[in-house]
Parts: sequence; C-alpha cells; structure tokens
Amino acid sequence: MHNDPQAVAVLAGKTMYERDPASQALGMTLDAIRPGYARMRMRVRDDMLNGHGTCHGGYIFMLADSAFAFACNSHNFNTVGAGCTIDYLAPGRAGDVLVAEAVEQALSGKTGVYDVVVTDQDGRKIALFRGKSHRVAGHVVPVDAAM
Repeated sequence: MHNDPQAVAVLAGKTMYERDPASQALGMTLDAIRPGYARMRMRVRDDMLNGHGTCHGGYIFMLADSAFAFACNSHNFNTVGAGCTIDYLAPGRAGDVLVAEAVEQALSGKTGVYDVVVTDQDGRKIALFRGKSHRVAGHVVPVDAAM
C-alpha cells in the first residue's frame, strides 16, 4: 500500500480523525482526502454563535485549521502548522453547514503552503485561510502498518 499515495492518504486521514477529539467534539467530518487535499464540514450550532448572533470566528478558524492539518498530513509524515492567516468574508449563521477545502499549493523539503476556502451550503465564501506547514519527525501511521 505504501506505493499507493491515495491509500496512504485515506489511512492517514482515518488515523488522524480517530485521534482528534477536538474536531470530533465540534461535529466536524472528513468528507474527502487525497495527497495534499482534504475537505471537511461542520454544522454551525447555536452554542457556536457570538454576541452578534453569527458563528464565532474561532470556530470557522478551527474548521479551516483542521482541514489544513488533514491535507498536510495526507502524505503520512507528521506535519504541524508553522503559521497561518485567515480573512473572514461573510458570516456563518446557526444551522449553516460550513465546508473547508484545503489544497496544497507548494511542498518542498519540510515546508508546505496550503490554501483553505471555507464556504457555506450555498457555496458562498465565508473565509480564506492560508497555512504554512513544517514536517517533524515520524509518521502518522507507522510505515510498516501502511504497507
């Protein structure tokens, strides 16, 4: 299986999700994963609203950050965020289903750049996120298990 990048990405994504109580607690789902790519979704709950009655930016950030994490770990190398930025474009509202699509833009050595677009169920852009990753020691799934 180690020669099949898609199979490795799926196994790495499944393994990471099982170890990710934060994403699970917010009701995030991993809807798609492939090398350098991940798509996650989350329904905006009433307890995610801020004082303006819209989705708190921290939850939107967390969804984007989770998609970023799954995309940059999809190659089965332990990879962490080194920095990121987010621009909020429109509010999320209670009941909205937000989708974060993370796409690898560059990967060189231990460093990667990923763009994440967050949209609502109507395809309206909610936020744009850019993350920079750094590869650290080890693998998401032990190499012998991924074979």
